[in-house]
Amino acid sequence: MATLKQIQKRIGAVKSTQQITKAMKMVAAAKFRKAQESVIRARPFAREMQRTLGRLAAIHTEVQEHPLVVKRENIGKEDLFVLTSDRGLCGSFNSNVLRTVEHYLLDNQDHFTGIFLSTIGKKGFMYFKRQGVNIRQNVDDLLDKPVYSRAVELAEDLAERYTSGEVDRVTLVFNEFRSAVQQTVVFKTLLPLEPPQAGEDDLFVDYVYEPDKPALLDRIVRRYLANQLFMDVLESVASEHGARMTAMENATENATEMIQDLTLVYNKARQAAITRELMDIVGGAEAQQS
Repeated sequence: MATLKQIQKRIGAVKSTQQITKAMKMVAAAKFRKAQESVIRARPFAREMQRTLGRLAAIHTEVQEHPLVVKRENIGKEDLFVLTSDRGLCGSFNSNVLRTVEHYLLDNQDHFTGIFLSTIGKKGFMYFKRQGVNIRQNVDDLLDKPVYSRAVELAEDLAERYTSGEVDRVTLVFNEFRSAVQQTVVFKTLLPLEPPQAGEDDLFVDYVYEPDKPALLDRIVRRYLANQLFMDVLESVASEHGARMTAMENATENATEMIQDLTLVYNKARQAAITRELMDIVGGAEAQQS
């Protein structure tokens, strides 16, 4: 059985851990609020982009025939982008994505002539590197402070690979944000693009195109791709901070329960020690009297 000093030392260690997890929870909560605000600020533009592209796709065949929209009959090569986080201590946020991707690779290794794995986030990159998986590229400058211009650069690279025929499909695997305590791993096809459905009121509206209609439509399609990618990154970042906040809250609660249990053990051991000392005193007094 542990001594009183050992139990006290363990209680102190758990209390120190509790202070750390509580502080990390507060930091994660602040970052989560900022990430939520970023998602909320970006949504109006994303909705307008969806509405615009849906309207153009409904009234112009050029959109449906765009190289980034036309689907390939045979999917032989796929670009698989795995979106994780740069830091840990966020529960099962990363492990859920990595486990899902591993199963996908095992199930589809015979269905494709090639799956090119790319990572966004250090956790996914380091994991697949340890597994010996060939990684085409790692994007490590997009999660800390998501910038739209960086998403545009990455989207242009993906569009070039798709239009040149290097790949037949581009898929993004990430945690879709539902709430601070719930994230869902989803597979989202980035290319070929699926133009959104237009509303009934949008079918009777057209635009005046300057300077060139085909060039403008091409730019809108490419910006829509970049915006989709950027919104997915923002959602993943919000999911990460929400998962870390929840994980640190659970760790703090577990530390509190452990401190209570250890305190109870300490009090019982202390009372037993006092009882033994009293018995020794009483026994010694009785021995002297006899």
